[in-house]
Amino acid sequence: MSDVSGEASKEVKESENVAEKYSAMTVSKNSEMNMAELSSAFSAVPAHKPVKKQIQFVEDKQEFSRFPTKAGRRSLSRSISQSSTDSYGSAASYTDSSDDETSPRDKTQVNSKGSSDFCVKSIKQAEFGRREIEIAEQDMSALISLRKRAQSEKPLAGAKIVGCTHITAQTAVLIETLAALGAQCRWTACNIYSTQNEVAAALSETGVAVFAWKGESEDDFWWCIDRCVNTEGWQPNMILDDGGDLTHWVYKKYPNVFKKIRGIVEESVTGVHRLYQLSKAGKLSVPAMNVNDSVTKQKFDNLYCCRESILDGLKRTTDVMFGGKQVVVCGYGEVGKGCCAALKALGSVVCITEIDPICALQACMDGFRVVKLNEVIRQVDVIITCTGNKNVVTRDQLDRMKNGSIVCNMGHSNTEIDVASLRTPELTWERVRSQVDHVIWPDGKRVILLAEGRLLNLSCSTVPTFVLSITATTQALALIELYNAPEGRYKQDVYLLPKKMDEYVASLHLTTFDAHLTELSDDQAKYLGLNKNGPFKPNYYRY
Repeated sequence: MSDVSGEASKEVKESENVAEKYSAMTVSKNSEMNMAELSSAFSAVPAHKPVKKQIQFVEDKQEFSRFPTKAGRRSLSRSISQSSTDSYGSAASYTDSSDDETSPRDKTQVNSKGSSDFCVKSIKQAEFGRREIEIAEQDMSALISLRKRAQSEKPLAGAKIVGCTHITAQTAVLIETLAALGAQCRWTACNIYSTQNEVAAALSETGVAVFAWKGESEDDFWWCIDRCVNTEGWQPNMILDDGGDLTHWVYKKYPNVFKKIRGIVEESVTGVHRLYQLSKAGKLSVPAMNVNDSVTKQKFDNLYCCRESILDGLKRTTDVMFGGKQVVVCGYGEVGKGCCAALKALGSVVCITEIDPICALQACMDGFRVVKLNEVIRQVDVIITCTGNKNVVTRDQLDRMKNGSIVCNMGHSNTEIDVASLRTPELTWERVRSQVDHVIWPDGKRVILLAEGRLLNLSCSTVPTFVLSITATTQALALIELYNAPEGRYKQDVYLLPKKMDEYVASLHLTTFDAHLTELSDDQAKYLGLNKNGPFKPNYYRY
């Protein structure tokens, strides 16, 4: 009992220290601060390390078996690493990966500056990509504001950032912001279907070394990561990762480089789990920032983004009408909540599966039935997984689903649906659209599988730009802080973003809505025991 009390006391003290150090900051609409003030105000908040199952690093390479299609037993292998198959492919891309069968690795391309330090589908698409980026900038005003405020100070001067994220118009705005703040960047895609080829070309044209294209093979995927890290005369000192593949590659293949990294910023569940695993084993030799569990990521990217993009992905791929459809959403976390809200609004009959009694009770109070999947598997029209777990939908359950059922995944990993069990000789795979497969049973039953069990929204549609601005701004600030932090501020551990920094990111986005914050009076602040400028909630507060 005393240990628990001690931990609680420690949390409160850390929260108070954050408030004191941030006393000079303000999150009001008209607030201004330079990067030096921002860095000095930043206080490290160690991330709690919940007890989790050990997540083993995947093998560098995996092979998926070939599976039959209507055209015969041709190979449609999409083998990549477990993390990288959290695959997002952008439907917004002007070109499909099949337009030109020549591998970019076999091409010799040069941009207008005479550089060939990149590998993309076609550098000729750069003009189209620039238009995509300019459109994205219009709805990422907070990130652009941060760029303008800090550009003259160059807080990332000398930073050599190697990144492995989705390469879309929105992430391009982040990459160009980092470059404007003084960083040198080399970039690759965190999975094989996420890249907008024209955006990759536009970045390469400006001098960013990009190694990515839509529809990479497994070998291409790891080759691109290696080309970003292993280049003559350039050694990274910062990592921005999504999924942990880049971090894992540097840690395993280039241990001397890994030891010299000044900071890692990770935004995904899988990548954060990998960092905790390294930390627990005493092998994390650099400080890391857990962006995934920041409030601005969880409550905005996960909830609001999925609430809008789930319908877009399903409509583009299946043209399904949602009214009256029997839908099961597996998992009622932030992603599940967003999906359920959207589906319910269009008249779907939504049921939830959950392992957590708290989330289950929330679902009940929101008007959803909580069931076991086996209880409704024969009646369900659509199954959406949002758990981050493995084998949430098994082969036995897929066998019992009715003809025309739709199965898709909105969780981070591609392990939720047991897709591997469907690659057997008795089942026929028929590709009917990009990222849409009909899996046909011997009796003629068809189950519609979307994105081969990978993340639906970015595989089959797009996501709201504004939400990505929130996450991107958080990532940029985390990189600035880790790079500029004085020696000793961060140890070789995983840290959470301080509450004050979450509030600052939120405040930057309020101007879009012409929102005006109420300010506490001195008497009110004293009564609540708060600093007038925040943070306004303790670290343990659940929004």
